[in-house]
Amino acid sequence: MKRNIVIAVVTAAALVGGGTATALAVAGDDDDTTSVTRTDDDRDDRSEDRSDDRDGDDDDGAVRAAAGGVTAAEAITAALKHTPGTAVSAELDDGSWEVDVLAEGDTWHTVRIAPDSGKVLGAQKDDEDDAAEVRAALKGASVTAGDAAKAAAAKGTVVSVDLDDDGDDRGWEAETRASGGDERDWSVGLTTASVTADRDDD
Repeated sequence: MKRNIVIAVVTAAALVGGGTATALAVAGDDDDTTSVTRTDDDRDDRSEDRSDDRDGDDDDGAVRAAAGGVTAAEAITAALKHTPGTAVSAELDDGSWEVDVLAEGDTWHTVRIAPDSGKVLGAQKDDEDDAAEVRAALKGASVTAGDAAKAAAAKGTVVSVDLDDDGDDRGWEAETRASGGDERDWSVGLTTASVTADRDDD
């Protein structure tokens, strides 16, 4: 009587250089060999693909939110009506406008505005310590964040406006998106509301 002997050997090896894990199974009489290889690089590639997809979804979400009807300038107006002060930035984030407001007493607040209705979705007090720098940068300025958003809207759909209070080139920075998704960065003056292409936006 012929006896069939099957020997199964499973070997896992981790290589320090490439991080490759290999499983090897050997069957007895027929000498059939099956090898399955999985590399960490494969997992990294899939992770990067998912990350890219998420980034794309975020960009699409910002464009869709901007198409909801409430402009950056209108979101700023709604936020200041709820929380009086100086709007320092506005950005479409996670499907809503987030407006940072520097209120009296140098307290910071973030006010969330619905992009389709302009209603206040919520507000929270933030712990920031750069109130003095912001007030110094805005000293003598006649162009508000809302004004900057309106001016930049001539270049496309404004999805963010933010105060640049560093260095000598102080002013408002605005980001616009075209219907095709192209992004552009703009600089808006603090006294003239003149809009120029951001020199770093190459």
